[in-house]
Amino acid sequence: MAVQIQTRNGTAAQWTSANPTLMVGEIGAETDTGRFKIGNGSTAWNSLTYAASAKWQGAYSAGTAYVVNDVVSYNNSSYICILNSTGNLPTNTTYWSLLALAGTNGTNGTNGTSFIWRGAYNGATAYVANDVVSYNNSTYICILASTGNLPTNTTYWSLMAAAGSGDVVGPAGGSTDSVLAVYDGTTGKLLKNSTMAISNVGYIGAPQDAWSSGTVTLAAAQAGYHYYFSGSSTATLNIALNSAEAIPIGSTYLVVNDNSGNLSITGSAGVTIRLANGATGTRTVATRGLATLLKVGTDSWYVSGAGVT
Repeated sequence: MAVQIQTRNGTAAQWTSANPTLMVGEIGAETDTGRFKIGNGSTAWNSLTYAASAKWQGAYSAGTAYVVNDVVSYNNSSYICILNSTGNLPTNTTYWSLLALAGTNGTNGTNGTSFIWRGAYNGATAYVANDVVSYNNSTYICILASTGNLPTNTTYWSLMAAAGSGDVVGPAGGSTDSVLAVYDGTTGKLLKNSTMAISNVGYIGAPQDAWSSGTVTLAAAQAGYHYYFSGSSTATLNIALNSAEAIPIGSTYLVVNDNSGNLSITGSAGVTIRLANGATGTRTVATRGLATLLKVGTDSWYVSGAGVT
């Protein structure tokens, strides 16, 4: 329950009429003026001067000369000076009056527990209480010194955080950037590195890029596609220099000439297009012909197929 302290009080007229003598340090307040006086034990009210505004001086210092109405803190309590003082402790009631008493200390909380992260569980490591490890994607804390006891052994370990509900794990032993992961075994729950880079994987099938006339330049974005010509006249498929259209070595294209005219495969100056017999130069794909283009060097290509000359 809170403790209330009431200061002696009355109106200015009531104080003047009663004219009491306040005890040393006793405070008398005028309820209608807001002013107050502090008694000295000998001077009657009407002859006693009003207290001046209090002045905060911070923590008490024995070497400081304090004057009336200086306020200090001392041992977590607050005191007001009632008689000029140097070197007199605030507990000396001749010179000081208590303003606010220090409250009692609260109850100390209990000390927390420190954990030590030890990483992945190792059967050869000697663990002590409060060591924390990971095991099968869950986290465990040691509750009893242990060596060689799996974290699932509840005599020595307590589960801190269980693995998520997903049951696919891996790749076992880590992974490699941009390499495909494939299932390891037949459970469908464990992954492993395939050692096959994404850049080595082509299309399943060959998407179509169709045109009907004019000249088309082979595009890097269409690697793995088949170019389908279905016009009624001749047309040209041009291979640009690598500096103009950077196509990775190993890129493959199919070319289908499904029209009544021939299709020419040409190369910009500096591009070499070879047949299987070693002949170089512009190649022709006859009507209903099918050609395969394979890039083997920076600006070097092979072409082969049915109806290719």
